[in-house]
Amino acid sequence: MSVVQISLQAVSVQLGMQAALTEVNLQIMAGERVALVGANGSGKSTLLRTLHALQLPTQGQVLQASGVRQAMLFQRPHLLRLSALNNVALGLWLDRARGLRWQQAQALARLALQRVGLESVATQGGRQLSGGQQQRLALARAWARQPDVLLLDEPTASLDPHAKREVEALMAEFASSQERPMTLIWASHNLGQIKRLATRVIYLEGGRVLADLPTTDFFNPAVLASHSPAAHAFVQGELT
Repeated sequence: MSVVQISLQAVSVQLGMQAALTEVNLQIMAGERVALVGANGSGKSTLLRTLHALQLPTQGQVLQASGVRQAMLFQRPHLLRLSALNNVALGLWLDRARGLRWQQAQALARLALQRVGLESVATQGGRQLSGGQQQRLALARAWARQPDVLLLDEPTASLDPHAKREVEALMAEFASSQERPMTLIWASHNLGQIKRLATRVIYLEGGRVLADLPTTDFFNPAVLASHSPAAHAFVQGELT
């Protein structure tokens, strides 16, 4: 039986004079791979930040199942002026719940770098790595914390095609891992990536959810057009 990990109940977010989210009701189930789509300014990033408690709702509430651990990646990773290894190790060492010694944190960080294929650059400065390597480093940092839910805001938007494939492959691997599968929720304009990875697609426009469908239905023109003409028009515009 699927477990509800996060639930949004009539969530609205007001940013100054702008309604960034309006009356959003969602349930995210364990093991889902949920893609958020919509034009710039549609509310995708605000929704991710609200899910991760970086943005508090103006109205409504966000409920999380007990014990659910989350991590979030941004389009441009926030890296410290430290080696790749210590960018991962520091967060583990500072996690009081884990109570790790520095050597233990570094050992786990090395495993995380191996998982994303960056063990050879462990001693290099994180900010000196290529864009694709930086995003993989951010994924290593997230994976090391063993989250149940991984949120990503346009994780491949600024990467070259090769780096995009590498990051996408890691996302798929994390979601399907036998030892600890993660729920993925990410914003993207890449419809091909969404077709390959997502099990569910949520379309936002003006801060409102106008479509929430399984991926196969979302990319079925007849189904999508009958369910949400606005989402259908968006997809057709992206494909032309």
